[in-house]
Amino acid sequence: MGYRNAGEILPVEVIELIQQYVDGENIYIPRRSENRLKWGSQTRITQELSHRNQQIYADYRSGMTASELGEKYYLSVKSIQRIIRSMK
Repeated sequence: MGYRNAGEILPVEVIELIQQYVDGENIYIPRRSENRLKWGSQTRITQELSHRNQQIYADYRSGMTASELGEKYYLSVKSIQRIIRSMK
């Protein structure tokens, strides 16, 4: 997310109105709900995590314990348990 100068894109009246609430601070203006993107939709992270979780579940099915899986994948035992539970 980049920053844009409000003076370059907003009318003076809007800037003066915003300045009544925040003056010289950075603010975040959220996207409209219909324009929001699903988390990870612009990267491959969701596919990578899905593949990792499938590997975790396969390792679990082959006999590895949650503790062993946590060490192998650098995750907490609780995270491993959550992943296994969601894959069942």
